[in-house]
Amino acid sequence: MPFTNPDRAKEYQRDYRRTRRAGDLCTTPCTSQIPVAFRLQTAQDVIDLLQEQVSLVREEKDAGILEKARTIGFLAGVALRAIEAGNLTARLEALELALKQRERERGT
Repeated sequence: MPFTNPDRAKEYQRDYRRTRRAGDLCTTPCTSQIPVAFRLQTAQDVIDLLQEQVSLVREEKDAGILEKARTIGFLAGVALRAIEAGNLTARLEALELALKQRERERGT
């Protein structure tokens, strides 16, 4: 039995059956399928999403100042890594383009 707690196993099965009856093709009730429109594919997609989330955190009335600061700090760290990844991707593409141009020049 995957669950040591029988009550937790019952709860999982109940949620699983409820999810299946609702027509969700997902295999577990804990995960949901992400619509294609929301899938992140580039660093810029991540940055856009993080900007949106920071705005929502800042507008949240029920969150305290420290909670907002911690959340925004965490999101800023993730955004910084996404920006670095985007810059690295752009530099790599420029380098590949320069190498292709050199190969064309040598071939002619």
